[in-house]
Amino acid sequence: MPSDDTGFTQPEAASATPAPDHAILFELGWQPFFAQQTGMDELAITPPARVTEVHRSGLRVLGDGIDMVVPPRADATVGDWLLIDQQLPSASRLLERKSVIKRRAAGHDVSVQLIAANIDTAFIVTSCNDDFNVARLERYVALAFEAGVTPVILLTRADLCRNVATYVTQAEAISDAVPVIALDAKSEDPLTLLAPWCKPGRTVAFLGSSGVGKSTLTNALSARAVAATRSIREDDSRGRHTTSHRQLHIIPGRCAVLDTPGVRELQLTDAESGVAEVFSDLDELAADCRFNDCTHVAEPGCAVLAALGKGVIDGARLARWRKLAAEERHNTATLAKRRSKDKAFGKMVKQARKHKSR
Repeated sequence: MPSDDTGFTQPEAASATPAPDHAILFELGWQPFFAQQTGMDELAITPPARVTEVHRSGLRVLGDGIDMVVPPRADATVGDWLLIDQQLPSASRLLERKSVIKRRAAGHDVSVQLIAANIDTAFIVTSCNDDFNVARLERYVALAFEAGVTPVILLTRADLCRNVATYVTQAEAISDAVPVIALDAKSEDPLTLLAPWCKPGRTVAFLGSSGVGKSTLTNALSARAVAATRSIREDDSRGRHTTSHRQLHIIPGRCAVLDTPGVRELQLTDAESGVAEVFSDLDELAADCRFNDCTHVAEPGCAVLAALGKGVIDGARLARWRKLAAEERHNTATLAKRRSKDKAFGKMVKQARKHKSR
């Protein structure tokens, strides 16, 4: 028997449209990837629901006939799917993720912060003004690549800029694999230009600084005000925080849209392959260096420095690559050390309890 887009088995005579009982799950982003992790018997007992909001007091989840708050848990984030145990919600099963976007937590805390799960497309939003920053865009693109999410760069306030082409050219130079779209977030542009990625059953996320238009874009896709918006400070183009928490908005007939707060500090961790993909040309050159641990600073036989000397690569881009790669290695090593320490401590506690019980 064939399966529909939700992964549920349908009768031979059924159409490709999701069955009415599962239409809400399809709108929420349910896909065969998740359906393959469970069965009809389990679904009948513990129905699936998606995390749409995360608060300290609990997780708001939506499903077919489900709109509730379950106890908070550190291993879940916005976009996750849970099989809800309605007798004991804290025991709900977290399904394996299709993708997960994460960063090193801001501040001095040595930990990983989960930003979103099961995202199909990450719209990396910046403005055609002083907010535009190539280095920051490279970080977001690396984050998306590492997560297995399709990145698309959006340049807002294009209607107020005289030199849009300059911003587009700089953004396009980041990666040949990343589309760049300049638009007016308050016009019909989002509905038409973002349509290829905003199809029913898909999930998109708007990522970027405060005041670049993420909430405005969310409202544009939903054709109504589902997210609060505020203006930027005109003297320095700095945005004001409007969205206070990550929230997944379900837009009937289109897609699920994640609106996120502006991020002041975006430090990468466990993202080596993502950084390598953003700087794929430099990464390929590095493979020809004489030494495997070449830092591309002063070593003899460095293929990267040789290319720099010939004018083949840009010095500023090389500097950004060195900085981002070094930061990623440091954060990954630091977090690995923390995990090892926590694991050893947990083992010690377990042994102590075992000894006490004896």
